Amino acid sequence: MSEPTHADKEKKKPIPSSLSGRRALPPNISNAEEDEVPVMEMTALVPRGVNLKDFLEVKEVHMFKGDRDVNKQEHHTDKYYHPKLIVRRGQPFLIQIDFNRPYNPEKDQFWVEYLIGRYPQQNKGTYIPIPLVEELQSGTWGAKITWKEDSSIRLSIMSAPTCIVGKFRLYVAVLTPYGILRTKRNPETDTYILFNPWCPEDSVFLDDEKEREEYVLNDLGVVFHGDINNIKSRSWNYGQFEEGILDACLHLMDRAKLDLSGRGNPVKISRVGSAVINAKDDEGVVAGSWDNIYAYGVAPSAWTGSVDILLEYHSSGTPVRYGQCWVFAGVFNTFLRCIGIPGRIVTNYSSAHDNDANLQLDVFVDEEGKVDPKLTKDSIWNYHCWNEAWMTRPDLPVGFGGWQVVDSTPQENSDGMYRCGPASVQAIKHGHVCFQFDAPFVFAEVNSDIVYSKAMKDGTRVIEHIDKTHIGKLILTKEIGRDGTKDITEQYKFQEGTEEERLALETALMYGIKKQATQDTMEQAGTDVDMDFQVENATLGSDFKVTVTFRNNSHNHYTATAYLSGNIVFYTGVTKNEFKSHTFDVTLEPLASKISEVLIKSVEYMSQLLEQASLHFFVTARLNETKKILAKQKTSVLQIPKLHIKVPGEKVVGKEMSVIVEFTNPLNQKLVNVLVRLDGPGLLRTTTKMFREIPKNSTLTWEEKCFPRQAGVRKLIASLNCDALRHVYGELDLEVERKPLV
Repeated sequence: MSEPTHADKEKKKPIPSSLSGRRALPPNISNAEEDEVPVMEMTALVPRGVNLKDFLEVKEVHMFKGDRDVNKQEHHTDKYYHPKLIVRRGQPFLIQIDFNRPYNPEKDQFWVEYLIGRYPQQNKGTYIPIPLVEELQSGTWGAKITWKEDSSIRLSIMSAPTCIVGKFRLYVAVLTPYGILRTKRNPETDTYILFNPWCPEDSVFLDDEKEREEYVLNDLGVVFHGDINNIKSRSWNYGQFEEGILDACLHLMDRAKLDLSGRGNPVKISRVGSAVINAKDDEGVVAGSWDNIYAYGVAPSAWTGSVDILLEYHSSGTPVRYGQCWVFAGVFNTFLRCIGIPGRIVTNYSSAHDNDANLQLDVFVDEEGKVDPKLTKDSIWNYHCWNEAWMTRPDLPVGFGGWQVVDSTPQENSDGMYRCGPASVQAIKHGHVCFQFDAPFVFAEVNSDIVYSKAMKDGTRVIEHIDKTHIGKLILTKEIGRDGTKDITEQYKFQEGTEEERLALETALMYGIKKQATQDTMEQAGTDVDMDFQVENATLGSDFKVTVTFRNNSHNHYTATAYLSGNIVFYTGVTKNEFKSHTFDVTLEPLASKISEVLIKSVEYMSQLLEQASLHFFVTARLNETKKILAKQKTSVLQIPKLHIKVPGEKVVGKEMSVIVEFTNPLNQKLVNVLVRLDGPGLLRTTTKMFREIPKNSTLTWEEKCFPRQAGVRKLIASLNCDALRHVYGELDLEVERKPLV
């Protein structure tokens, strides 16, 4: 395996001699950089006739670092495609030292040292001399001799459950009467130490084995998107065990300039991670783009996983183009799981954004009932993906540990950088938004009201309706052990209208969440007439209907002028343009319902459609007799055709396997410059192929050969992307056998 090729190349510089005392040291912010460590530290002159080779000398150090060796098996690191020793902190591991002669504890004295970065200091945890002990103790470093034979010994080494996470350099030091003799720098003995969710003393400890398997060891995930009425899913290859990914993830902390002494703290790491994953202000990993223009980069919908993104960033040092919320969340999840922090992706449907955390999104209509785009600035995202990371929060009162919201999509500035979290999910649910970090912003994302106001010609505004249930209506994550949905809405908020929900809101208000004082007082009295509408499920390129239903609950006779506005929108709720404008009149008999249908033709929307096939409808109606305004809004996501993947023949580790990808163009136009991407962790490395043209109604077929590396249930993921059609996916689960050697 090749060493890193960019800024993290090892730079060896001699240790300054005057590091003792109170002299200030430069910041120690690079795991990749290192100092030369002297092989001899003489404290006295060596008399003539004395040969230092007569003292105990280390010949070789064995790290038991193979995938099937005891260390990687017991530390759950055997899946990492990496030649070095990888262990988890707070748990013992084995090494063997071969000396030039048998070790005699009566006259020989040696110890193992671990160093990380430059300027090693014991009080910073960057220099760790490990003492020999009779018995290992949890919570502290120690080494115990467990086996002795001829000139070799084996040590069981216990690391502290709070130690720095990163790549350490190992040395063995021998004490002589004339000073210290130390082994030479040997990259083969480098040791990666990660967080340990299996260790009760680690701050990321998770006590359920099935949850550990899902949130730490699962290298495949599911991202939920679409909208609340049409939930869609796509698989994502986290690839945290793939070749080069561990070094790429450690490099991110170097790029973020996080001091090494802080790299044992998951709160600090997840906070800097939420900043460095996006490129907004620090040239981080992924550059965001929400304008449907992806020149000189990859469209967000084309990515199938994190591996290519992280490897490209590690080698180039420049942001990878382009990402949107699910890409940021996917890459962030890879980072978390790779270094051992349990992580998962969460999708919030109807997510409030850019609302200054005031719990209010304002929609303004004019006196005719039409939406005023100049006054209506706030938007509602169809969905928004963020991450949760599992950790204790010793910086908060008891009870606020567990899942923490961390969000790397660049939305709002937090302490001078585009980042968000970690914010305690428990604190958000109970309204304790005073606790760091960024809890008010997340609270508003899931708790805002939509306030419909009528803007009068004289400049006054009258609140017509407040929708208190639309925002944060559904919050999902992936099921444990399966690809289905797990509803976690009640982890973020109490049920609407309950006493607990009101108390949480009052608590948030007490802690400084802003809310317009007029919301509860200016809303007009309930109306005699209710209005709702439904959008017919439709496939991309087809006609469909919007059905508007009015219900007159009174004994009065009413007439209404209704207006439907259909808009092409980004999934962030930002409008690109209006494609449908339709006005109609309705007569409402007492205590009766009336249904009106509006036909939406494909020619009206196809030429302007954006990549997620997202249409947004506003329906407003003015009761002519009372001038009362009724208003509703909904988003509809059209069904997008799928890719199909087939694997004929046998599926065996190490044997050639054929993968066939097929796609039929359903549009009434040819597709040009079509990029297809195929991914399969443990099966094949991500590969792409460009098809210059796919005529209408014709089928694309692509066959790729590979040699599976891992047995068990694996997944193939494919995406198709071109200017006319995006978010086209396909996936296939398959069982790979491992045949015994004959």
